[in-house]
Amino acid sequence: MTGKIAFQGEPGAYSHEACRLKHPELAAVPCRTFEDVIEMVRSHDADLAMLPIENSTFGRVADIHHLLPDSGLHILDEAFVRVHINLLALPGVKLSEITHAKSHTMLLGQCRSFLKTHGIHRVKGADTAGSAREVAESGVATMAALASELAGEIYGLDVLARHIEDHGTNTTRFLVMGREANETRRGDHGMMTSFLFRVRNIPAALYKAMGGFATNGVNMVKLESYMVDGSFTATQFFAEIEGHPDDDNVALALEELRYFTSYLRILGTYPADPARR
Repeated sequence: MTGKIAFQGEPGAYSHEACRLKHPELAAVPCRTFEDVIEMVRSHDADLAMLPIENSTFGRVADIHHLLPDSGLHILDEAFVRVHINLLALPGVKLSEITHAKSHTMLLGQCRSFLKTHGIHRVKGADTAGSAREVAESGVATMAALASELAGEIYGLDVLARHIEDHGTNTTRFLVMGREANETRRGDHGMMTSFLFRVRNIPAALYKAMGGFATNGVNMVKLESYMVDGSFTATQFFAEIEGHPDDDNVALALEELRYFTSYLRILGTYPADPARR
């Protein structure tokens, strides 16, 4: 055990915040790419990976969906993180002195009302935590960053305004992944099972494959499709259901699914995060 959890981004990123929230006992290690995060765990340089899979405002993180099948890792947990955006500036600077704010394009777009009200111009940055670091290093008093409070803590910036996002529901869902599966647990808020499958080339295969979940009372909360290797005929599905493969109704539904599929792989069975409800 390394006592480490890997994430993509710079220190202070929202993925870093997710690491602290879910595994405060582990040292969070920043990585340049999602591939680097996965490789750290595969090579035993980290115990766990923290990977964002979807956002309530911007939808799924496409890169993760394409990396999951060949990652060799298993989903062990999920974590929901509210994306609270804060205006960060150099120590001692007042809000009235700020003329520009730097951040990732998505965050800039989520704070239009606040920035317009205070006459603050938007400056595009590579990412949120990186923008906070650049503001701290620049020494420019009129420039602020839009980022997490954790980023302010790390780079020594003051929080001039908290939770300035236009909509208070923006949430990112993360998957905690590791080298070994763990299907022995039972969560206080239920269980989730995530899996990939491809249907056989027969008429109405997807319809028939899904029928087993309906007839056995299994709630499917997600079903997404994406092409495989650029082919228009080979479509892979990512699905998530409530329940554990050892549950009688889930076992029956998966058995029926196998009959209509050419490929089925369970990515993980894990406790449902309380925030899911």
